[in-house]
Amino acid sequence: MPDNYTFDNAHTFVGRELAVSDWADIDQDQVNRFGEVTRWTPPGHVDPEWAAREGPYGGTLVHGFFMISLITYFLDIAGVRPSGVAYTLNYGLDKVRVLQPVVVGDGVRLRDRISLLDVADRGEARRLFKTGHTIEIDGSDKPAVFAEYLNYVFAAKPA
Repeated sequence: MPDNYTFDNAHTFVGRELAVSDWADIDQDQVNRFGEVTRWTPPGHVDPEWAAREGPYGGTLVHGFFMISLITYFLDIAGVRPSGVAYTLNYGLDKVRVLQPVVVGDGVRLRDRISLLDVADRGEARRLFKTGHTIEIDGSDKPAVFAEYLNYVFAAKPA
């Protein structure tokens, strides 16, 4: 992340890649727990034996929404928060595409290539940031997910 990335000058970083996160390891246990929490447990996600025997990919798949839900984690581990910020609030997503299935197998590693797409002033010391997220799979040339994340960012109060 750029050293001088602040709430006040964030607009000067629009169009730039801000960071590439560290890798995050995903295993079958995490995929199963995500399925339980979201109540989406089809065998293609949570039953390795069924997926190996019946599924088209030779193993279970990471839920697309699981990968998308990692965006805030990737922002944090990459340190992509401008200085001079009191807090942020999730405002949702714009364009989101799950570009390819991700097979869990013995585990898979994902990382996020993060760009700043837009910063819009919303008054009252707040701005709407749009970041672009290209979630990559270790060992693949093609990304798994692309998403545009919207985040309200509130300036810290002057001391």
